[in-house]
Amino acid sequence: MASKNSNSIPLFLSGLLGFLAVALGAFGAHGLKSLVTPDLLVIFETGARYHLIHAVVLLGLSLSGKLSESKSLRFGFWSIVIGILIFSGSLYILTLTGVRILGAVTPFGGVALLLGWASIAYSAFSKKE
Repeated sequence: MASKNSNSIPLFLSGLLGFLAVALGAFGAHGLKSLVTPDLLVIFETGARYHLIHAVVLLGLSLSGKLSESKSLRFGFWSIVIGILIFSGSLYILTLTGVRILGAVTPFGGVALLLGWASIAYSAFSKKE
């Protein structure tokens, strides 16, 4: 049985990223409407949607009690954290700055999210690690 503290960082990050997803989503819906073009607003909303969905996935992984038992679940958790930061983060920055070249970074975040999901799926068939 893992100690309670082994879950503290994943649970904290899940809560923090979920909080930020809601706050940034609200900012995009209410604060950016009159400041950016409609196409940039759609980009921001995509970042917020992926951010929130994946924050909930992180919460589920944190609460599963299995992170300390499975290397592939831990890899999946951290891949999703990195994916949120790169994928959603690049979309947020692109929207706020208008620097479209930042869109070239976004796919790396998408790959990290995909690796996270693949690692979660892999963990279903891997033995305890």
